Amino acid sequence: GFIFQVTSFQGVAVRSLATSSPHDHPEHGRLVYKGNLAKAVLGVKFFSYSTSIFNLFMMPYIMLKSGIGVESLLVQAAFYGLIGIFTFVTPVTLHILTKGYVIRLYYKDEVDTYTAITYNAILTEKVTVFHQKDVKIPDITKMFTTFYAKTKSMLVNPTLFPNPQDYHHLMGYDKSSFFKFEDLEE
Repeated sequence: GFIFQVTSFQGVAVRSLATSSPHDHPEHGRLVYKGNLAKAVLGVKFFSYSTSIFNLFMMPYIMLKSGIGVESLLVQAAFYGLIGIFTFVTPVTLHILTKGYVIRLYYKDEVDTYTAITYNAILTEKVTVFHQKDVKIPDITKMFTTFYAKTKSMLVNPTLFPNPQDYHHLMGYDKSSFFKFEDLEE
């Protein structure tokens, strides 16, 4: 019974993959951008989280075997500080640096809205919907920010847009003041 269920599930999965791409989400609009570092970002975050969990489970064992609990308070503080940095600071820093990395970006022409897919802190996909008029470009070039969608920082690689016009529209470059000035004269 169990083997049959698994086999039939695989058949369903294979059939559904053949009919549509796993990134097709008609409710979000058409796919205009796909980040090429999505798997790397997920992998690095997963590795960081797994090593943090491993450290938390191993700490009592290491303390018991090494006798560090008997040593001076200074040695204990240094040990906990070092383990704490690797256990908590690294994953938090990684999350802060990569939380705005856009995995996929969809666009709905009829309502001029974008749907950005990013990874949240628990490594699942997070959906952020914003209007083109919500896009703000930072005054100073920032390392992990291409633009702000409302207040959320987003990072995209302009060269990965299959159609450069999609990137220009996202950033508002197609609505430059030069074109507005011509419109006013007419």
